Amino acid sequence: MALIHHFQTQLRQTIAQVCAANSWPIADISRIALEEPKDVSHGELATNAAMILAKPAGQPPRVLAEAFKTAIAAMPHVANVEIAGAGFINLRMAPAFWHAGLGEVLQGRALGDVAHFGEQKAVNIEYVSANPTGPMHVGHGRGAVFGDVLANVLAATGWNVTREYYINDAGGQIDALARSIHWRFLEALGAVKGEMPEGLYPGDYLQTLAAELLKNSAIQPKADTPLTMPLEAEDTATITKMLSAENEPHWIEQFRVAGIAAMMDLIRDDLAALRVQHDHFFSERALTREGVDKVQAAIDALEAQGHMYVGVLAPPKGEVQAHYNPRPQTLFRATNFGDTEDRALKKDNGEYTYFAADVAYHADKLSRRFARLIDVWGADHAGYVARMKAVVKAMSNDTVPLEIALCQLVRLQRNGEPVRMSKRSGDFVTLREVVDEVGADAVRFMMIYRKADAPLDFDLAKVVEQSKDNPVFYVQYAHARIGSVLRHAAEAGVEIAPVQDVARYAALLTDEAEHALVLALARYPNVVEAAAKTTEVHRIAFYVHDLASKFHSLWAKGNSNASLRFLQADSFEISIARLTLCVCVQQVLREALGLLGVNAPDSM
Repeated sequence: MALIHHFQTQLRQTIAQVCAANSWPIADISRIALEEPKDVSHGELATNAAMILAKPAGQPPRVLAEAFKTAIAAMPHVANVEIAGAGFINLRMAPAFWHAGLGEVLQGRALGDVAHFGEQKAVNIEYVSANPTGPMHVGHGRGAVFGDVLANVLAATGWNVTREYYINDAGGQIDALARSIHWRFLEALGAVKGEMPEGLYPGDYLQTLAAELLKNSAIQPKADTPLTMPLEAEDTATITKMLSAENEPHWIEQFRVAGIAAMMDLIRDDLAALRVQHDHFFSERALTREGVDKVQAAIDALEAQGHMYVGVLAPPKGEVQAHYNPRPQTLFRATNFGDTEDRALKKDNGEYTYFAADVAYHADKLSRRFARLIDVWGADHAGYVARMKAVVKAMSNDTVPLEIALCQLVRLQRNGEPVRMSKRSGDFVTLREVVDEVGADAVRFMMIYRKADAPLDFDLAKVVEQSKDNPVFYVQYAHARIGSVLRHAAEAGVEIAPVQDVARYAALLTDEAEHALVLALARYPNVVEAAAKTTEVHRIAFYVHDLASKFHSLWAKGNSNASLRFLQADSFEISIARLTLCVCVQQVLREALGLLGVNAPDSM
């Protein structure tokens, strides 16, 4: 059982008893937090109980804090209780309390009860969902890693996770892809030359694709004249005519299908290089294919619930009134569910809006009985958050929460200078180029080593430096250093403490740097639980860096003070105690890095 998590439960019960004894109304005690103080000199743990309960109790926080202090001081393992400021309560625990956690780590139960937090409820996480029009760029990589790590974290905390990719394979961008491949196909035939027309996708990747389509006869301009290789001159002329612009209705679907398939193969390959996984790929085209119009079905369902009407929207903000053409549209009553305005699902000509497809897609998710929905989007989609949450709230009768994580842009640099162009894509650096240059470990760690809603500067030179200024190297090096300690211990015949004796040996760890490591290990379950609850997975990257930093500090102390070295020739028990601590640190580092999808090397 996770130490802090368990003690928090006991603390809440104790405080509830104090409130009951004083006839103070008991508010929601789940809001009572137990955290590490920002200033470690204030204590090992701190609670906001008095601040949270002061208003419902009708008492000043300080009065409650004094009453709580007496009860908390009587709890098992509490060594000291102090009140700070207006009513915060700081605690120090007996060393034996913290040492008990080392045994859990050694038994492979570092997360304790937190491993069952999700109760196997079903959660759908949709992430990446890049348009299948070309290679993934670095910005896609941030959302990809974020979603993949979040899926790992939720699975580790007991959720039944579905990792989903929504293929935006319908609409104008797919038509542009088809026309781009068509142009490259004609280029391969020698029928066109020079610069591609405006509005098409540049980049070498489509040249390669077009050549493959021609070589494999994957495009058939006309059913009764199949391509055979090699082509004769007259065949080329005939095919060129068949693939002329005026015959677009006859050839565009073939290029759409071929292009989507090829681009998804490319995207899957890029994701695999980054170690990003998906369980399910959902096609937007499937919403209006397969004999059922799921978009209209979703609109009809909202209509049946009374959430639709035909009306005219006010002009967009900043729109000159004289230039605005009001027209009746089929509207969703989004303002009834927290949005700032109602939203169109059908245009005045009967066509679906872009939003309508998103509505149908989320209706499909709800039909699959997920208890929780999480979408990971780029920051450029921020304007869609309120409407999407509103419609999910309406469709689920407010029973299924939709959480949306926005990932800010990535600024790619090399030694501080911007890097923007790629020959392969035509106008951006591809994700695969970055992974191939610096490795998946560096990309994954750095994509998480900052809050998702903050812009990220990714320096290709800095992330491969072997220095403490490179976070991923710093963390991996801590794991590798412990590997070195274990190899030396094996040569010296030193083994870790038996689980039943861990507390006895841990009592020998009296240096403040050793105690700091023990406390950091105890925080691990709470960090993972908080990341799962808030979808703030950067917390884990911050945590492993802090844990590594504390280990490196102890290592440095041992270099300057021989009595703090891990293996002591004149004290076998001290060696066992410190080796046990090292193994626990390594175990948690490896487990946490595993959640991040980053390797934990035994040597570097």
